[in-house]
Amino acid sequence: MTTTDGTLNGKVALVTGGSRGIGAATAVRLAREGADVAVTYVDGKEAASDVVRRVEALGRRALALRADSADPREAAGAVLRTAEAYGGLDVLVNNAGVGALGPLDDLSLAQVDRVLAVNVRGVFLASQAAAARMRDGGRIITIGSCMTQRVPGPGGTLYATSKSALIGLTKALARELGSRGITANIVHPGPIDTDMNPGDGPHAAGQAAATAAGRFGTPEEVASMVAYLAEAEYVTGAEFSVDGGYAA
Repeated sequence: MTTTDGTLNGKVALVTGGSRGIGAATAVRLAREGADVAVTYVDGKEAASDVVRRVEALGRRALALRADSADPREAAGAVLRTAEAYGGLDVLVNNAGVGALGPLDDLSLAQVDRVLAVNVRGVFLASQAAAARMRDGGRIITIGSCMTQRVPGPGGTLYATSKSALIGLTKALARELGSRGITANIVHPGPIDTDMNPGDGPHAAGQAAATAAGRFGTPEEVASMVAYLAEAEYVTGAEFSVDGGYAA
């Protein structure tokens, strides 16, 4: 068993979409800081189970919950199930998200509904449920996108719309919950090497060249920012870019 760093000892965290990529890295990092962690997944049961094993190897409790953020009952239900299982909730990481990139004229109503349901409504409902059950001094951390800061070309209208809505939600949550010591912040990843956007993919070279760093980031680099915000007390209603200078 590996020991944890302890900055989040005794805390309970829920990471939506935590079976892979940024979500998985975040779950493991929060566990390394001492938190017990629940993750949600839709199709990646095996991957979620692997995250559970990695968290437990750090000596923390772990739970994998199947929950589709597009379903309003499941988006809020994952928060309730986590709080019931662990006796409370201290950190919510709104990471689950979907993308639909393409020409504006080609986007179907079904795509619009799905993206907005997961990326906006699901985040709102999870945050609403968390606020009702979160202990004072809690943290709500939402994963946005560098495309809220800079859209480099056509095809990102729907995705950028959905992620931009989360900025307003975050700032409003900070005002709504500040009296309880609950903070709300949003992290904007740039090109990150994940299954959804691999660093060796067909469009990777152009994305890397658009950053000041000249490379893709790693899920662990985003998770590091989330871990900081899970601890920070006097930071709320703020946006943080982890994008290698993509929006510089």
